[in-house]
Amino acid sequence: MNRKIGIVGLGYVGLPVAVAFGLRESVVGFDINQKRIESLQRNIDSTGEINYEDLKNTNIEFTTNSAKLSDCNFIIVAVPTPIDAARQPDLTPLQKASETVGKHLKAGTIVVFESTVYPGATEEVCLPILERFSGLQAGTDFFLGYSPERINPGDREHTFTKIVKVVAGQDENTTSIIADVYGSVVEAGVYRASSIKVAEAAKVIENTQRDLNIALMNELAIIFDRLNIDTSEVLKASGTKWNFLKFSPGLVGGHCIGVDPYYLTHKAESVGYHPEIILAGRRINDNMGQFIATSLVKQMILAGIPIQGSKVAVLGITFKENVPDIRNSKVIDIIKELQEFGIVVEVSDPIAEPTEVFDEYGVQLIPLNKLENFDAVVLAVPHEEFVCEGWNIVNPIVNLSNRVVIVDVKSVLDVQAKPNNANLWRL
Repeated sequence: MNRKIGIVGLGYVGLPVAVAFGLRESVVGFDINQKRIESLQRNIDSTGEINYEDLKNTNIEFTTNSAKLSDCNFIIVAVPTPIDAARQPDLTPLQKASETVGKHLKAGTIVVFESTVYPGATEEVCLPILERFSGLQAGTDFFLGYSPERINPGDREHTFTKIVKVVAGQDENTTSIIADVYGSVVEAGVYRASSIKVAEAAKVIENTQRDLNIALMNELAIIFDRLNIDTSEVLKASGTKWNFLKFSPGLVGGHCIGVDPYYLTHKAESVGYHPEIILAGRRINDNMGQFIATSLVKQMILAGIPIQGSKVAVLGITFKENVPDIRNSKVIDIIKELQEFGIVVEVSDPIAEPTEVFDEYGVQLIPLNKLENFDAVVLAVPHEEFVCEGWNIVNPIVNLSNRVVIVDVKSVLDVQAKPNNANLWRL
């Protein structure tokens, strides 16, 4: 049976999937964000993941008209799965997407979910919605599948087609079809999981494992800070052993690592188990912004800089380097903590969209060349533009005739090139 592909959700996950298929065949790309669709229709991807030429060469019908999904018999859902203020799974986008697909679902269609969820969510939450809004029966009239996304924003090496694709269907035949469809574009190959729940669990522990490894590095950084030992130097020494895992301390935000473990812990607690190690790691990582801010204040006090009314410049507000995504950025924790000390904080980021930053965090971005005479600088996000210039980015921002403090969160500045009047603190 010829498969007409439809993609629901055209963000960091959905767009690369749509492009991979759209370079080979006709695809429907649906999103509820009118601005996003209009931009994509002009071959412009605001996330920076797909270039103009690749978009131009695809055969994708970008639309906000969900009725176009009725032309598709293989629908991939790639919408966000955030957490709420209580750090509980917020399945609203997934439920809304399931409603939309259900309204336009026709017999024989396979619906594959890529959104990160807890084990069981696809069958327990999405399937009943699809049935209710379509009037069709899963396993008889339409078929369900799951294939966890593995997109790493900003990574030009591990792209969609070059990462092994895990797939699972509600039965063996559905799994085979899903494997064949993805296998037609994924060069790295396809792995067939034994069930949808196994595929869901595999995805959520990928990010949980990384979260815990970073949490260990962050806890070590806190310990070494008290011992007056440079964490970067310790990790360099340890890294000479062949089996030492090379993780580094830092802020853990974004839409994956900082969120996904809460989906697993939610499910674990629903079956009566309290996951201590996972939640301990989450607590450490969620508190790192506060630790960095208070460490800066201590350094300022030691340097004789009055805290009340002092000025601190923060460079970078996206959740990671070279990516414009500001969702769940932990840089805002540094900013808020500093402001509570009565410090004036100004922020600059050459990649983030100023309007989005203001709407999300109430922070007004300042052009880099407008920053001057600051008492301290926090290099929070090592965008390539910052790293390439090194101290040439930092020096004009501070008044080097006085004592200043520089916080280098990811340890990218050359220690040997540090100005004499600067106190350098690294995580």
